Amino acid sequence: RRDLYEVLGVPSTATAAQIKTAYYEQSFRYHPDRNAGSAAAAARFAAVSEAYRVLGSAALRRKYDRGLLSAEELRDAPRPSGRPPAAAPPPPRSPAARPGPVPPPFDFDAFYRAHYGEQLQREQLLRARREQLRLRREEAAAQGRLRALSDLSIGLLFFLGVAILYGL
Repeated sequence: RRDLYEVLGVPSTATAAQIKTAYYEQSFRYHPDRNAGSAAAAARFAAVSEAYRVLGSAALRRKYDRGLLSAEELRDAPRPSGRPPAAAPPPPRSPAARPGPVPPPFDFDAFYRAHYGEQLQREQLLRARREQLRLRREEAAAQGRLRALSDLSIGLLFFLGVAILYGL
């Protein structure tokens, strides 16, 4: 059995932060997802994980340093992060074994309306106001063009009337 400090590459006087840093560096380097198909990398990752499991826990590290750590304590040891160990996943059930009706899929529209309903209403109201304003501006522009055309035609008629009177 190898020295766990040696596995992580830290001295026996290393702080918890140094142990954690060494673990993260090595677990990143030897992770099976990064080294697909490499049995050596998988074995190294397992050794590094076991070393961190012991040295990352203050109580287990004290027992390990004294030589009092048993294999059973090592197997039942919680993760150093303080999270409870993950329970075994429940056995997968076939879709036909489900009792009762199948629940509907998640309704994202209802979720969105529930969380952003007020914002959606405000945006719709603003969009409607902008559309009304645009229509008013277009209408005013059309009326302005019509007014200018009518003023021009009245002026032209007046000028023609004056020219006809002057020519008689």
